[in-house]
Amino acid sequence: MHYMRLRTLALLIGGMSLATAMQAQDVSGYQQPPAIMRDLLLAPPTPSANIDRSGRWLMLTERSSYPGLAELAEPELRIAGLRINPANFSPSRTGTVEKITLRDLSTNKDHQIQGLPAPLHAVSIQWSPDELRFAFIQLEEKRADLWVVDMASLSARKVNNAALNNLPAAGFSWAGNDQLVYRTVPANAGSMPAKPAAPNGPIIQENLGRQGASRTYQDLIRSAYDEAMFEYLATSQLMVNDLKSERPIGKPAIHAGMSVSPDHQQLLITIIRKPFSYLIPYYGFPKRVEVLPISGGPARLIAELPSEEGAPIGFDDVPDGPRNHQWRDDEPATLIWVKALDKGLGRSKATERDAVMALDLKGSGLPKELFRTKMRFSDVIWGNLENAIVMEGMFATRKTRMSLFNPSTGRLDSLYERSSNDAYSDIGRPVTVKNIQGRSLLVIRNEKEMLLRSQGSSPAGDLPMLLAYDLKGGGRKILWRCQEPYYEQIVEVIDPVNPVILTSRESTNEVPNYYMHDLGAKKPKTTALTSFPNPYPQLEGISKKKIAYKRADGVDLTGNLYLPKGYDPAKDGPLPVLIWAYPREYKSAADAAQVRGSKYAFTRLSWGSPIFWATQGYAVLDNAEMPIVGEGDKEPNDQFIPQLYLNAHAAIRELAVMGVGDSTRVGVGGHSYGAFMTANLLAHTKLFKAGIARSGAYNRTLTPFGFQAEERTYWQAPQVYFNMSPFSFADKVKTPILLIHGELDNNSGTFPIQSERFYNALKGHGATVRYVQLPFESHGYAARENLLHMLWEQHQWLEKYVKNAGK
Repeated sequence: MHYMRLRTLALLIGGMSLATAMQAQDVSGYQQPPAIMRDLLLAPPTPSANIDRSGRWLMLTERSSYPGLAELAEPELRIAGLRINPANFSPSRTGTVEKITLRDLSTNKDHQIQGLPAPLHAVSIQWSPDELRFAFIQLEEKRADLWVVDMASLSARKVNNAALNNLPAAGFSWAGNDQLVYRTVPANAGSMPAKPAAPNGPIIQENLGRQGASRTYQDLIRSAYDEAMFEYLATSQLMVNDLKSERPIGKPAIHAGMSVSPDHQQLLITIIRKPFSYLIPYYGFPKRVEVLPISGGPARLIAELPSEEGAPIGFDDVPDGPRNHQWRDDEPATLIWVKALDKGLGRSKATERDAVMALDLKGSGLPKELFRTKMRFSDVIWGNLENAIVMEGMFATRKTRMSLFNPSTGRLDSLYERSSNDAYSDIGRPVTVKNIQGRSLLVIRNEKEMLLRSQGSSPAGDLPMLLAYDLKGGGRKILWRCQEPYYEQIVEVIDPVNPVILTSRESTNEVPNYYMHDLGAKKPKTTALTSFPNPYPQLEGISKKKIAYKRADGVDLTGNLYLPKGYDPAKDGPLPVLIWAYPREYKSAADAAQVRGSKYAFTRLSWGSPIFWATQGYAVLDNAEMPIVGEGDKEPNDQFIPQLYLNAHAAIRELAVMGVGDSTRVGVGGHSYGAFMTANLLAHTKLFKAGIARSGAYNRTLTPFGFQAEERTYWQAPQVYFNMSPFSFADKVKTPILLIHGELDNNSGTFPIQSERFYNALKGHGATVRYVQLPFESHGYAARENLLHMLWEQHQWLEKYVKNAGK
């Protein structure tokens, strides 16, 4: 089906009378929601904070707001799983920093940096190891450049000559305090390949009996021209810059990754090779892993990695070969990698899953095995000669483990194990600190304690904390914890020995601001560092409450309830309701029942939030829990529809019992998997007056090799795929449904054809349905015009079919 690219939306109406359809289609062009909703959407975001290791400089960065549609309409190539701006050899649609302010905490004065490019469009901001400088990539319309800011003079300057190549992703590395490594467009790149007027033959793919299952991806290579364009745009030249001049190292290649060794002498690089795949994104193409001396000289081959096309696709499956090559942070030039001991098959029986290998490039040159894991290896945090932390886990069992590894003896001891769904037992991740080489190492206090940053999940909600964990005895003590009625998160641990931490503190009526806590002082001291104003004064007076309730089978649920300013249930009666949710799968009813999030969090508004409608006279239940539980040998999705009903019915009943929600006027909505949920609720229940489904997938046979947390294929569980597809029950949808989808959705599985076909099926059965396709939008929407119109569409739908239902 061919769609013309229009700057205005095509408003497609089906299943209504001709007069109604004509009236709706008479509305042309972009529309605006109520002024209060518009102003809330366009409110500038609060700055983000980053602090240097010394605790002196607080960097405040302000990001770009929503771009105009014209920016999204600029030329863009979609190849090999990438969205590319061919004009500047960078990823397209990249959010950038538009303002940088440096606050000297010793004087509490703000300083502007002299010589910054104007307008500023910065990405990838990185401190040098000694933090006397920081660098960033400036994205211009026709090229990208590397800039360095000197902290002594607070001045910026461009340091490169050749234009940067930021594909597949933007990035650079410090190789010491005064040396940078980055990628540029090769000097001999030549002209961009010309698109042929006609193909020189058919596009052919072939498989000769080899099993080659793959998940559904978008923006893939589809022709010889796409191959040529990918090779041309992604080929880069590595450069080394001493802040005075730049010089090339190695040969031009498609560099998928690069990492500087801790001693700043060598570069670990991953090079993509042919043949390119038409079924998987670039990161699954054949690769070479090499080590390249930064001073110059030939590269050393570490591994040849085959294409991942046809590799096992289970959630616990990995390639049967070396993977995850990286530097060991606590040694000058030691490579580590992982190899599977179970042929990469997570469903196979095995007492040990992975082995972690090491190769000291300054030693004998022979690899050695460091340790083995019983579950799938996920991470290692290096500390000293006796202490490193190893993480492992398995999706199938929802188990995760943290272990202590002794690099000197090779001993690996489990510290604790938990269900990955059990938030209450999560003690967090170890705190690290950067050494003089800029590598993050495990903090060890008093030769026995490590520090952990935890969300502090509990029946009272998230109360983040800093823990000290005794590596020898296993004891734990809380050094700091967020205090009610605030939600306060640790942003940085500035001094781990005599703890000084940077936090972001907020409450239901206080905007997030940054604070410094000196926990090591005789009298712990707290200093406010920022005082940002409330970006949403329009929401003042709107109440927020985390409510708890049970579904019929006893599973505990929660949700965030927003009620209009000045609302009095006794006087005003029950309100029309909007429920917004996203289903999640669990292997335990107890884990599913846990409280998630904080009742003290400040209300933030994103473009996709339902909270806008609390300003329009609705009771809004946001993040309504929709757990899907499958205990023991049962898979959660075997009972997906019945459990959706239990969740939705419980929420509606609770709001009615509270006297705030009119159970006869309830709308439901969601984005992506939440849209899938919405369509299923309308197909299988009569609980709602209307639904809003944005960028969803409605026919699971179009994602036959698994989706979301479903690991079984269509051929292994055909009834599950059929029963979970609202497309299968399009004839049962009698409740009005608004479908919205980005024209260029790039998310795996949510192709725009999902909404197109679902709309046609609904229309064919006489449903009340409206399908809005947003020009140039991806899975997440970005353009100002599209977002304002989206709010208008949703508002009109809710006003007509929910608030004024039956009128």
